[in-house]
Amino acid sequence: MVIKQIILAFFGSVFPVILFNIDRKKIIWTGFAGSIGWTAYLIVYNYIYSPVMASFVGAFMVGIYSEVMARKLKTPAMQFSIPGIFPLVPGITAYYAINSIVEQNYALAYSKGFQTIAVGGAIAFGIMLSSTTVRFITKITQTKRVK
Repeated sequence: MVIKQIILAFFGSVFPVILFNIDRKKIIWTGFAGSIGWTAYLIVYNYIYSPVMASFVGAFMVGIYSEVMARKLKTPAMQFSIPGIFPLVPGITAYYAINSIVEQNYALAYSKGFQTIAVGGAIAFGIMLSSTTVRFITKITQTKRVK
């Protein structure tokens, strides 16, 4: 079951590459971004049972992978990070939130809506923190080389 989810996360990251017209030579590497993010999500979720924290760690790992691959393949990191976070996006929770509003179950709508916003924020923060971390480490290593 876990292997199936990781493979589906791979394809869930590959298909947006086709839609966004990203260089076809980088499709496989972009798929790995989604697989890495989803694997990190599953590991953290199995220990903590928090979709917010699991999404943060998954997005952080996607961000680190994206920055490393961007330097290796000489391309912008966004080509890997945007499709890489697609499997982490909380689409079903957003659907449940809207569905609960339609059914006038406002308590569940509030809960699911808050969870959707929290997961979205965690994904954004994970990508931002990973990018900042890599740039900070790069700046430190460049400063040490100069001295």
